[in-house]
Amino acid sequence: MQPVAAAVERLGALADSPRIRTLAERFQAAGFELALVGGPVRDAFLGRESHDLDFTSSATPDEILSIVAPIADAHWDIGRAFGTIGARFGELTVEITTYRADAYDGVTRKPVVAFGDSLEGDLMRRDFTVNAMALRLPEKVLVDPSGGLDDLLAKRLRTPIEPEVSFGDDPLRMLRGARFTAQLGFALDPAAASAIQAMADRIAIVSAERIGEELSKLLLASDPVPGIRVLVDTGLAELVLPEVPALRLEIDEHAHHKDVYEHSLTALTQAIALERSRGHEPDLVLRLAVLLHDIGKPATRRIEPGGAVSFHHHDVLGAKLATKRLRELRFDGDTIKAVATLIRLHLRFFGYADAAWTDAAVRRYVRDAGEQLERLHILSRADVTTRNQRKAARLQRAYDELEERIAALASEEELAAIRPDLDGEQIMAILGIRPGPEVGEAYRFLLELRLDEGPLGAEEAERRLRAWAAGRS
Repeated sequence: MQPVAAAVERLGALADSPRIRTLAERFQAAGFELALVGGPVRDAFLGRESHDLDFTSSATPDEILSIVAPIADAHWDIGRAFGTIGARFGELTVEITTYRADAYDGVTRKPVVAFGDSLEGDLMRRDFTVNAMALRLPEKVLVDPSGGLDDLLAKRLRTPIEPEVSFGDDPLRMLRGARFTAQLGFALDPAAASAIQAMADRIAIVSAERIGEELSKLLLASDPVPGIRVLVDTGLAELVLPEVPALRLEIDEHAHHKDVYEHSLTALTQAIALERSRGHEPDLVLRLAVLLHDIGKPATRRIEPGGAVSFHHHDVLGAKLATKRLRELRFDGDTIKAVATLIRLHLRFFGYADAAWTDAAVRRYVRDAGEQLERLHILSRADVTTRNQRKAARLQRAYDELEERIAALASEEELAAIRPDLDGEQIMAILGIRPGPEVGEAYRFLLELRLDEGPLGAEEAERRLRAWAAGRS
């Protein structure tokens, strides 16, 4: 949190930047109000950069366009029906929206668009008080009708009006509350949390796409765990990602945690630390995979003789469940496929920890992981959450060794692109066959040889291929 004086100075410097000042003066000359609003104002107090700026104005969309068009490098009106005009000034992107006074139909969460007549009224219809502050331009006067600055200082998420009314108007705000706890590190006001618990089922009127977008933003926060806890504790997760709260019912097979839910959150925290230490940007695929990697456990739980708990094949079932859930949330196909691959493979490493693999097994590990190999490295390491320091150290050493072996084999054999020593054209020429299933069978035979024994060379591969074909005739 920035000192208030420093934040005000930061906002002042932004308002005095040439492009913003020109914009504000043009609105003032035309007789309209203009204010910087929402996230950029909040972020000034948090010491965060805002690259895209939001403004609100007393001008109508047509009037906004008439002011902006002559001075913008580009402009667009995709949001015109909701009162929003977008524009670009060099590297600066802005959206300017007419004061709003929306009402909601209570069924579809689509607002009945109505333009408002005051900045204060516009601010009171926003989601949380910390997003309901504005800076009047060009005067540079802070407007805060609902106490957003006090809530910023207290790190509190509170709605400008009664939370039941706010969430009833737009249930997506309940998910935004969870997301902001993760992004900002703030706590939900108790009244807001209680309202979400009471109204969680209202999320059903929000589209799957919007829910998926909010979950993605939450997971990409620097620490998504507090946001996930809000989803679970308020009951929202039961409706949007039910596989996660279901994990609270299960004890993991090694009794390392009171439940698999806590293990999954710990693994997610560890994965994010590894993601950073290995120089990666926040990775949605990885974080989804870590959060969901054990969701197959509730359905595969078994009590073994002697009382031990097992979850055989939870990796396979988990991949299927994750695929189904992510499809329902309208995630793209590449993301779904990558997450499912990681979940399906997340137990593979533990076989290596129990007994050293042959080179062939290492090649298969790399082949099966494909483009997800680096993510699999992180997931496998993060999945070790045991409090037994000796065991944790042993597993870490084992994975260090596995990565070293992969690197050594990769430098020798180009593991990233494992292919047979002969391609399809060569197979057909050697065997005198035409395109068809037999070519595929021959290719797979040579690929298995490549995985088992490494590069054979074209001459030896041809000899093996002819022997294989002779054995089939």
